[in-house]
Amino acid sequence: MPPASIHATAVVHPDVVLHDGVIVEPYAVIGPRVVLGPGAWIGPHVVIDRDVTLGAGCRVFHSAFLGAPPQDLKYRDEETRLEIGDRTIIREFASLHRGTVASGVTRIGSDVLLMAYTHVAHDCRIGDRVIMANGVQLGGHVEIGDWAIIGGVTPVHQFVRIGAHAMVGGGLRASQDIAPFMMAVDEPMRLVGINSVGLRRRGFASETITALKRAHRLLCRSRLNTEQALAAIREQLPALPEIELLLSFLDSSQRGFVK
Repeated sequence: MPPASIHATAVVHPDVVLHDGVIVEPYAVIGPRVVLGPGAWIGPHVVIDRDVTLGAGCRVFHSAFLGAPPQDLKYRDEETRLEIGDRTIIREFASLHRGTVASGVTRIGSDVLLMAYTHVAHDCRIGDRVIMANGVQLGGHVEIGDWAIIGGVTPVHQFVRIGAHAMVGGGLRASQDIAPFMMAVDEPMRLVGINSVGLRRRGFASETITALKRAHRLLCRSRLNTEQALAAIREQLPALPEIELLLSFLDSSQRGFVK
């Protein structure tokens, strides 16, 4: 890889760590205690405030703002961080905030796509290969599992969890947990089935997809209450890792979950 390249109009703090292959475009501003991984590309007018680690091959587009202080009235300028994995793409005007003392870090995984105008608030945890479409807004402490997809202009309430491989329609309001592998649509939000197309594309076995469909029917389309439905899933379905993940997620819900 060639050495880092910084445009003459960019402003880069002297203690920034620039790995080989980094490109910083015109008028970008990068503050202290920032690490830019190999091959990272920082577009024009991007601001990286401070205390940010950006992984290898990441691309940050025009006017995105990374590492801003959290919008939390309890925050007192403590040293907290924003950590981003490898090959993540952050599009125009996205805003990603550092954590608070509650956890110390906002963390975003690898191979994530954050489209234009997305917002990731303090202390969020975003897994790998997540896609957030234009205008998705995450409140503080939100958790998003691997491979989840969230449609555009969807606000997600603080402390809500969206499970791995879930798919959430656009223009909705997520105020409760959304279980792994499920599809959530409509207003008020409801689960209409599993994300079967996505699961097939990712190589899930037909046995697993069938078991997850049965779990959805027991949870959402039977006459059983939630406790009875969870018991029926345990008793009637094979002990697959995906079923165990689903049950563990639902058992640990603090805000309740969409049915």
